[in-house]
Formats: sequence, C-alpha cells, structure tokens
Amino acid sequence: MLVFLLTVSVGSLQAQGNRRAVNQRPASLPAPADYRSKNFLIHTDLPAEEARDLLERLEKMLVIISTYWASPNRSIIECYVVKDLANWPAGSLHPAGMQSVQGGGGVTMSRTTYRGGQIVAAKSIVYATANGGTPQHEAVHAYCAQNFGRTGPVWYSEGMAEMGNNWKGVPRKGQPLAVTCEQYVIDYIKRSEPKSLNEIVNSSETTGDSWQNYCWRWALCHLLATNPNYSERFRPLGLGLLMNKPVSFNQTYGAMDREISFEYLFFLKHFDQGFRCDLCQWDWKTKFRKPNSVRPLNSKIEANQGWQASRVLVEEGREYQISTLGEWNTATESKDVTARGDDSGQGTLMGVVLYENENEEYELSAEFELGKAERFRAPASGKLFLRCRDNWHELADNSGKISVKISQ
Repeated sequence: MLVFLLTVSVGSLQAQGNRRAVNQRPASLPAPADYRSKNFLIHTDLPAEEARDLLERLEKMLVIISTYWASPNRSIIECYVVKDLANWPAGSLHPAGMQSVQGGGGVTMSRTTYRGGQIVAAKSIVYATANGGTPQHEAVHAYCAQNFGRTGPVWYSEGMAEMGNNWKGVPRKGQPLAVTCEQYVIDYIKRSEPKSLNEIVNSSETTGDSWQNYCWRWALCHLLATNPNYSERFRPLGLGLLMNKPVSFNQTYGAMDREISFEYLFFLKHFDQGFRCDLCQWDWKTKFRKPNSVRPLNSKIEANQGWQASRVLVEEGREYQISTLGEWNTATESKDVTARGDDSGQGTLMGVVLYENENEEYELSAEFELGKAERFRAPASGKLFLRCRDNWHELADNSGKISVKISQ
C-alpha cells in the first residue's frame, strides 16, 4: 500500500522582503526565468548574474550538508526565488508560497510517498524571497525532505536549516566551523534572557513562529554540532530524528544535562563572529587534586584554547605558589610574550574557579590575573582552570603554550 505524506516547513521570518501584492503585471517588467545547476532548478526574477551566484552558493551549501549527514542528494531541488512579486504573473506561484514571500520569508512544500515504511518517492518545492539567506534555509528543508522523508522536530529542523544558511565553508574531519551567523542574531541573543534547553527542545513551538525562536534553535544546534563534547552524539541523534527512529534529545544527553546547560549558557555569553566551540570546550574528564609543597601539580596551557584544566583543586582563601615557563602569542604577526602578557594585558595568564552551587549547578568565580603573580589567593573552592587572555572569538590564530607549576 502506498502512503502519501504532505509536509510544510516555513522559513525564518528574518527577511523583511517586498510585501507587495501580486497585481496585474506590466509588460515592461522582467519575466521570471529558469536557471539550472547539478542539484538545483530555480525559477526567479533575479538578474542572470545574481541567479547564477545563488546557484553557486546553494551548491556549496549542499556539499556541506550532504557531507555532514553522509547522504548525497537524490534529486533536483526546485526553488521559486522571488525578488519582486510584481514581476510574477498572477497564478504563477502557489498561494501558500506567495503568502510566505509576501511576509518576507519562505516555505518548503514536500510530498513523500511510502511503501511498507520505505520512501519510494519524495518531491519538495521551495518558495522563498531572494532577500538574506532564505533560499539556503529552505533548501536545507527540501534536501532533508527529499532524502530522509522528513525534516525532524521543529527545534532540530529549523536550527539545522539556519546552520545550513550560515555555514560558509566545507567542514573537514576534526575541524568544526566557526560562528558565521548574521549580526542581528548575535545582537539579539546578547541582550536577551537566555531561553533554556527545555524551552527549546520540549516546547510545543511551531515552524515559522518567530525569528527570535529561530535564533535560539540555531544557537543550540551550532553548539551541539561543533563542540567535541557533544558532536559525536548529535549527528546520530539528528539522523535518528530525520529517519523517525525512537530517539530523543533527553535520551541522548540526559546524563550530561548539567554540562550541556553550563556550556550552552557559556556559549551564549561569549560567542561572536569567528567563535570556535571546539577551541572553547570544557574539560570534564581531567582529574583534579589538592597540591602540596612536596609534589606541585604541572599543566601545559595552550594559547589557542579557552579555559583549560590546571589539575589543581583549590580552597577559598588559601594561598598557592605559582611559576610559569614558556611563551605564546595572540595573533599570527604579534610578538611572543610570557605569561605576563603584553602592555595591554593581551596574553596574560588568567585563572577561574569552577564549582557547584547549592542547587548542584556549575558556576564560575570571577576570573583573575595570574601572569605576574608568584602567589595567589583562591577566590572560591573548586577546580582551577587557566587560559591565555584574548578575545573569545579570536583564539584560532593564537600559538604557543605555557607550562604552569602550582604548589602550596
């Protein structure tokens, strides 16, 4: 028996686009034309050069997402990309597609045919404003629907579609990509009260609800896809969601909920263009212990990473002795400096204490300078982490390391 499934994925509401109604089309306006590439057919009123540029961007994005999901695209993805609705003859766009474009966004309409639970045919059609990254966002929905038969729950579907829109280069194994989202996403998240993981994953939100919700979904998916602490579980979770297997976020990450919540909030606070989750992941595995005067604890701190384990358990108010050896730098062309840093404070060795509060949640003390110190007093009891002072989104070009010895 054949079973048909019709799904609709509404694109982000970020683009304001032209909201002009389709009226009688003057003969002088340019008519939509067709442009083809290996994996896409687009019907658009964009000028030819812009249309070909869009095809190139779509093909590059498709390489990225098909590599990530390890599934080559099965069939041509068809898109209606609208620059100005006045250029389109009456009846040339599906009513639902025209409505989405009028609202400044897009929609993907998919029809999937099943036989015995297996996909035998799938076809998606994209309707999108030409503004912003809406065509790329919708193309991710179309790829998922045509290759997996569905796009997954809203948080995953829309979060990954925004990632596809934002990805700017082909990922290599062991080389997650940096943040490259639109600036308004960063600005909104920075000034807003964080939305909790539970609100994102377990709410009854719907596709196409608001661009603000899309920001939170993207942030969570980006963290899970690029932070090595969670990425190995995230990809199979996503594939399970796309293939309608009995998997869930809570089953996958339930035992890591405290760590994910901490790193998620840390990401929201510190990320910017160029931020690398793989360089800023927290070390949850290293064993810590109290130092003494006979056996000091040694660690090597890399300049191009975030907070790193010193292996030292400290007690609030207690003094410790510290010594450092080595040099590092905070830019490709900058001079090497010691743990003292340069005259502006860049490159200074910094410390912070990770501890559990009364609710058994992870918290951080205020960070403090260690570069010029021979002794320091612990501001809290817990695990001491160290790093080279630099802007969080500019760590990738740092080099060098400092050896640190701490004793009582």
